[in-house]
Amino acid sequence: MSADLTPSRAATIPERPSLDGLEDKWGQVWTQERTYTFDREAALSGPRSAVFSIDTPPPTASGSLHMGHVFSYTHTDCMARYKRMVGFNVFYPIGWDDNGLPTEKRVQNFYGVRGDATLPHDPAFEPPHRGDAKSLRAGDAMPISRQNFIELCDELTVEDEKAFESLFRRLGQSFDWDISYRTIDDHSRATAQQAFLRNLARGEAYQAEAPGLWDVTFQTAVAQAELEARDYPGAYHRVAFHPVGGDDAVAPVHIETTRPELIPSVVALIAHPDDERYAGLFGSTVRSPLFGVEVPVVAHPLAEMDKGSGILMCCTFGDLTDVIWWRELQLPTRSVITRQGRIQAEPPEWIAGGPGAELFGELGGKTVHSAREVVVAALRESGDLDGEPTATQRKANFYERGEKPLEIVTSRQWYIRNGGRDAELNAALVARGDEVDFHPDFMRTRYKNWVAGLNGDWLVSRQRFFGVPIPVWYPLDAHGEPLWDEVIVPSEESLPVDPAAQAPEGFEESQRDQPGGFIGDADVLDTWATSSLSPQIAAGWRQVDESGSVTTDPVFDKVFPMDVRPQGHDIIRTWLFSTVVRSHFEHGTVPWTNAALSGWILDPDRKKMSKSKGNVVTPEDVLREHSADAVRYWAASGRLGTDAAYDVGQMKVGRRLAIKVLNASKFALSFGEVEGDLASRVTNPLDRALLAGLAQVVARATAGFESWDYTRSLEVTESFFWTFCDDYLELVKDRAYGSQGDAEAESARATLRIALDVQLRLLAPLLPYVTEEVWSWWHEGSVHLTTWPTAEEVAVPGEPVDPAMLGAVGAALATVRKSKSEAKLSMRAEVARITLGGPEALLHHVRAGEADLRSAGKVTGSLDLVAADAWGASDVELIPVEKPKAQTQS
Repeated sequence: MSADLTPSRAATIPERPSLDGLEDKWGQVWTQERTYTFDREAALSGPRSAVFSIDTPPPTASGSLHMGHVFSYTHTDCMARYKRMVGFNVFYPIGWDDNGLPTEKRVQNFYGVRGDATLPHDPAFEPPHRGDAKSLRAGDAMPISRQNFIELCDELTVEDEKAFESLFRRLGQSFDWDISYRTIDDHSRATAQQAFLRNLARGEAYQAEAPGLWDVTFQTAVAQAELEARDYPGAYHRVAFHPVGGDDAVAPVHIETTRPELIPSVVALIAHPDDERYAGLFGSTVRSPLFGVEVPVVAHPLAEMDKGSGILMCCTFGDLTDVIWWRELQLPTRSVITRQGRIQAEPPEWIAGGPGAELFGELGGKTVHSAREVVVAALRESGDLDGEPTATQRKANFYERGEKPLEIVTSRQWYIRNGGRDAELNAALVARGDEVDFHPDFMRTRYKNWVAGLNGDWLVSRQRFFGVPIPVWYPLDAHGEPLWDEVIVPSEESLPVDPAAQAPEGFEESQRDQPGGFIGDADVLDTWATSSLSPQIAAGWRQVDESGSVTTDPVFDKVFPMDVRPQGHDIIRTWLFSTVVRSHFEHGTVPWTNAALSGWILDPDRKKMSKSKGNVVTPEDVLREHSADAVRYWAASGRLGTDAAYDVGQMKVGRRLAIKVLNASKFALSFGEVEGDLASRVTNPLDRALLAGLAQVVARATAGFESWDYTRSLEVTESFFWTFCDDYLELVKDRAYGSQGDAEAESARATLRIALDVQLRLLAPLLPYVTEEVWSWWHEGSVHLTTWPTAEEVAVPGEPVDPAMLGAVGAALATVRKSKSEAKLSMRAEVARITLGGPEALLHHVRAGEADLRSAGKVTGSLDLVAADAWGASDVELIPVEKPKAQTQS
């Protein structure tokens, strides 16, 4: 045994053990005693291999946590607790992702406001609402200054994070709360800006005026990783283009389009080079209907011969394929849709003065939908619409948080290279995936497929307010025009900076927006551009010393690369990949060696639970109703990478298990103490069989955790625990009540304490509250800071005993009890005679444990054992327990 299990203080076992109040009781103790604090000094003085570091996901601080958070964060916590018990110094930080669009949306709805960069700051501003707006339309929101809006974002996220922390503490998350951050705090902003500036200096970050995805609702650019393809109702319109130079007898070229409003922006008709129907047209030109603009007919292999008429119009820009054609065929740019999702007001130069100028005047300022109606009516009138539109469901790209299809507009944005346009970099980032152990392993394929399928670099600039400002300024020439290629950057020591509110070094604020002066970049970094640096932020990659110099915390090399990144499988393409990109550039390595991917929580209709779908269950009431341990049991029952149903029934099973731990432990500890070395007192073969079986369970539970299969650890431990309760406790309780000094009694009592001690430690990572409570009844210190059990420490001196003995004697006892039940007698009824049949290979185990079997089964008469295919009883004679006679009044 690893230690003498005799308690060093008197046991304090409650009269009526209960789960109620354990979260408050032990949560307070863990906080006061700093139970889960990372030992910084030990890390600095010891080897990197002694540390287990976790890149904890920072949850989005926008509203409330849901059961999906409970599910996935519990998985990580089980592993953290296990690693702590096997001797690692666990680095387990917690952060809050509080910048970006989700926060802005929540602030807009909560306070009834919207940001307006043209308005001045009002130091005394009070919002019109504080969560009491019933139904607020976007147009009714009060416009406020950028700074006022940021202040409200900061105010609300702080309150949300307090609620999040309370819930995580109640759940039993063993974070080191001293290692925490907010993605909008000074440290995180400075870290993100420093990484961006280094990307810029090395040529990994660049800006470009290019077509990009644009959300007209949120007025921001959108990255490829944020796309969501959805069905969208539309209609095919068969439209005639007329060959240039031909007479009226020459047949028109018909294309089919769902977006006729983009005809003013058409730059070419495109067909597949092998399509014989259009081979004679390649190299010629056609005239667009209504607007009379000449465009070429060209070939490209992305045109689908079997789709519609097989020839398509390329507009700048209708979809991502248009962008590819525009780039590869070097076509002109003729954009007509503005950032507001409306047709531009003035006719563009290729239409002005032409036959369609007047019509375009009608389109100017209209929404895409309204413009489509006008164009279709004009096509019908001109005869260029062949037949009527045919309804269809088309796939359209949406921003994952948006409600309208994305448009493609040309704008100046910042990018970080990610292999989407660089085959060599793409191959290097694919290879990085082979340096990470994915759990489950098939998730590696998702990573590789995503990286290999990229078609553009990472768009990192966003037209929002609440985020990390892009830390650059631009000088203005003598005419007040920005010199985009001559960026002004701050020193790393001055970070964080806000170019919209601060002047760059060498300039004064009065020179802002003035010829010869400067302008600050008004955009912020994509939220993933900050959270992709979560390992660097938490581990102190950027640290400012007393002299103001920027350094790196020496503990950084002791925790980075981190040991594990836990996260949802749906954000492999965003958070996981972007973190790999940043680490590849900055450190030349992967950011962690393991990636643990949790599945989704599904509602009763097997749909993913999410706040946007409105089908979430908030965990606060669930935790109070069932207990944290019961909810953790449900979560730990779901394997990595596998979606799981929200299952109250499973929580009830977990609560029953936790209650049984309390009651069985109280019972097992009630027989009194055993002096000296416990292992040397275990002499009875049934006791030795129990510990032999427990040694196997320890080995299997350990293997489960080591293979990231904590669910398997729970299954084998729980199964053994119920056998311990239902069979072993019943078989030995009479013997355990024996007198002090009785070797058989002391063998039972010693076995009970050894088995209970080990099982509590096996269950501790999974059910932290109930195991800590029971541990405190007879041990000093925390069960979570003791050692994980080993198979060797359960071994007892002497010849080994077959673990199957306990199962055999337990099955025999169950057969005896079944006989009483079938006779409708009390379990206290005596057995005057019984013949038990069972598998011949197990009967010798029953004979060895006959004394305990007789005692537990109240077998006072003859007990015969015969070989049989299955357990059964015959020749049974039972003696009912006499009921006490009622006393009569004389």
